[in-house]
Amino acid sequence: VQLQASGGVVQAGGSLRLSCAASGSTFSRYAMSWYRQAPGKQRELVAIIDIRGRTEYVDSVKGRFAISRDNAKNTMYLRMNSLKFEDTAVYYCCTFDGRFWGQGTLVTVSS
Repeated sequence: VQLQASGGVVQAGGSLRLSCAASGSTFSRYAMSWYRQAPGKQRELVAIIDIRGRTEYVDSVKGRFAISRDNAKNTMYLRMNSLKFEDTAVYYCCTFDGRFWGQGTLVTVSS
């Protein structure tokens, strides 16, 4: 599995959707995760989606972010609403087991 994600710049209070496209034919077999790493901070787990579509979130994004997947398109998403300055980070998609990682994409929330 190879992963590529896309991010961007958004104003505080705005929304952004990250996409993570996987190559290969086994995407549906993997539970998937989004991580992020803010400047000067450790990487943290943001959200998880298992192969059945069940989800979990870190407390700081609950109610604002939504992780989803489309197995037919080999793609995972992270919908981010009500973005805050502290959401600024490099976001990574990966398989839950940590075996495969995307290259990371910068999300910048401006004031």
